[in-house]
Amino acid sequence: MGLLIRNGTVVTAEKSFAADILVEGETIKEIRAGIAAATAHKTLDATGMLLLPGGIDAHTHLDMPFGGTTSSDDFETGTRAAAIGGTTSIVDFAIQGRGTKMRDALDTWWKKAQNKACIDYGLHMIVTDLGGAGLEDMDEMVKEGVASFKLFMAYPNVLMVDDATIFKALKQTSKNGALICMHAENGSVIDVIVQQALADGKTAPVYHALTRPTIAEAEAVNRAIALAEIAHAPVYIVHLSSEAALNQVREARSRGVPAFAETCPQYLLLSIDELKRPGFEGAKYVFTPPLREKENLPKLWDGLKDDNLQVVSTDHCPFCFEDQKVLGKDDFTKIPNGGPGIENRLHLLHHHGVNEGKITLNRFVEIVSTAPARIFGMYPKKGTLAAGSDADIVVWDPKAEHTISAKTHNMRVDYSMFEGFRVRGNARQVFSRGEQIVENGKYLGKAGRGSYLRRTARGGAWA
Repeated sequence: MGLLIRNGTVVTAEKSFAADILVEGETIKEIRAGIAAATAHKTLDATGMLLLPGGIDAHTHLDMPFGGTTSSDDFETGTRAAAIGGTTSIVDFAIQGRGTKMRDALDTWWKKAQNKACIDYGLHMIVTDLGGAGLEDMDEMVKEGVASFKLFMAYPNVLMVDDATIFKALKQTSKNGALICMHAENGSVIDVIVQQALADGKTAPVYHALTRPTIAEAEAVNRAIALAEIAHAPVYIVHLSSEAALNQVREARSRGVPAFAETCPQYLLLSIDELKRPGFEGAKYVFTPPLREKENLPKLWDGLKDDNLQVVSTDHCPFCFEDQKVLGKDDFTKIPNGGPGIENRLHLLHHHGVNEGKITLNRFVEIVSTAPARIFGMYPKKGTLAAGSDADIVVWDPKAEHTISAKTHNMRVDYSMFEGFRVRGNARQVFSRGEQIVENGKYLGKAGRGSYLRRTARGGAWA
């Protein structure tokens, strides 16, 4: 005897239909119209509501050291905020320190998440060093359910690796079935531009964007895809921000190359103008890649509509304005890179995508849940509403009005990148593995209830 959610409209990536959902334990037992109330000990009337699979944010940075500080949301506060916004699973990033084994990083991030995570979580591994037994380490991580690895073409002397390392990693994943995620910017060239800007006394936040041209992103995307083609491996471009970079992905996909890419709400809705705010306010919008000129925004929406962009993640990496962003007051290169967004992804995509006619409701579900589940080895356990899937269910009120504000959000950060945005559509109830964890903006669950997701490498399924 379980939970029966009645009279809602079930929305998957493929279709929408009126139905009831019967949940037993942690999984969905049945979906159809007219399930008898007597089959459950508890019923929930979802008349007028949309029933969505729980959101999956495949790109977050919780409790992450960066630039002499640490992102302000840990696994408790960040995943609680995610849940309130309708996200029931995340994939965060463990960071391999240079000269260390990936196993050490995995253990460190497990400890960060255990007893804190409010929703289910997986981990990507950031690779900084493939010396010694690094390639064998990658195979060991796949056995641990780490089915994806991130490499950086940016941040010289910190995270950046050379093309040979990228190629070796791609060759290894062509064998073990994992996926390489690329931060694609030409870091070496950008570093030269940055140093010249500083020498010229250009230290304001806007120069973070002006020193990272879109062509430096496009070149790196092209190079990442070329390396993946040579290695006969798929590749996933993280946080793609510009039309120039999107064109590289589109061209590759038109040739049948298994190239995938995500973008983020900030690149769909904000522009470089935010970095030009008076005083030091622009520091709130310093993250990488930077915000671009406004003409890029509609092109990225088109990329989502046409499936040349498959996923919208947040790259949630918050730093408080008053005591963290201020570290770069006199030097934009010292502003901690990152911004908050884990709570508002579904709000923003539903309102500015579905309500404004840029994407369909089914495409919305695909880009916030189903596609990341498929790409990152969680489907059909996650990412859809179907018999046998985890009962990660969002009861979504498409008419609920909500104003995004730092005064009311649940992220542990003192500003919102989307302050004052009015949206229509919000999570009314959220269920994670059959347990109700949110009711009208209030988190009901316990810290630490989230489970580690052992994700599956896809092997030859990329073609």
